[in-house]
Amino acid sequence: MQRKRYFYLVKVQYLGYRLHGWQKQPDVKTVEGLITKTLRYVMPEGKYKVLGTSRTDAKVSAADSAFELFVDYEPLDDLDDFLKLFNLNLPQDIRAVSIKEVDSTFNIIQHPKEKEYLYLFSFGEKFHPFCAAFMGNFQEELNIEAMKEAAGCFRGKHNFKNYCIKVSENSRFEREILTAEITEDTEITASFFPKNTYAFRVSGEGFLRHQVRLMMGTLILVGRGELSLQDFKKSLKADVEMQMDFLAPASGLILNKVDFSE
Repeated sequence: MQRKRYFYLVKVQYLGYRLHGWQKQPDVKTVEGLITKTLRYVMPEGKYKVLGTSRTDAKVSAADSAFELFVDYEPLDDLDDFLKLFNLNLPQDIRAVSIKEVDSTFNIIQHPKEKEYLYLFSFGEKFHPFCAAFMGNFQEELNIEAMKEAAGCFRGKHNFKNYCIKVSENSRFEREILTAEITEDTEITASFFPKNTYAFRVSGEGFLRHQVRLMMGTLILVGRGELSLQDFKKSLKADVEMQMDFLAPASGLILNKVDFSE
């Protein structure tokens, strides 16, 4: 039988706190691994593979992520029924939001898209333990106004070679940041959250490994007074060797939106 392939874009959400990131790995629970395991159950005779849009780190969550599902030989009969069955069998901390068929020209990695991340945080007193899955907690006073000013400096095109880890020979360090701001958090709330919580919102077409967590960590250094605004701005220059090494805790990071251009 000649193979025919069918292509689907599946939007998903997940709480990353107990998971070891997106990418499938032996002996640990990952988002890709649990999705693949569930597909084996709901499509026992099917031939398929999955490809994710973003390899989030351990403990990082996603309010809006996606993967491409490649199905060989036979198409899915009813997408609504498939989505219900898929969600019924996924673990409670992973949810499939939508599914739609795409054509063979769609490539979830290469397709133009904009990603938005949120980093939720609080400072001062230690937060309620239930908050640990959603935000970073810094038990010190931070100059939030200085942090807001520094965050705005990320906007535009900059060289981020000082804001990445484990680069390859093909890494492209110049990136354009479309949004970069710190505001009071009103998007994700809970009764046990501290009175004052904040969100670092950053968006762009793509990010380097650990870039957003290093950006957040650097903003914390500015808030502590350990890094001046003048020196912070130098770190974004291509000719300055100034490796940022304060990696903000992963559990505060959320992949908030992935928008694919039409």
